[in-house]
Amino acid sequence: MAVKIRLRRMGAKKAPFYRIVVADSRYPRDGRFIEEIGTYNPMTEPTTVTVDAEKAKKWIANGAQPTDTVRDLLKKNGVI
Repeated sequence: MAVKIRLRRMGAKKAPFYRIVVADSRYPRDGRFIEEIGTYNPMTEPTTVTVDAEKAKKWIANGAQPTDTVRDLLKKNGVI
């Protein structure tokens, strides 16, 4: 099972809001997920990112692969 840390799109049309989730790579983007570890709101100025660093580190240590976008967000927040 390939586990990914990725964004799940929420919010209205043209007003995106994302949740950072841990999900099996075979599930759809907005489908079933294992655990929610944070949020990302690109509509605020500056953008708002909240991440549970302990959960993120635990999942990465257990082999979960963050997507490119999530990896950048985690680096900016000092989790990785």
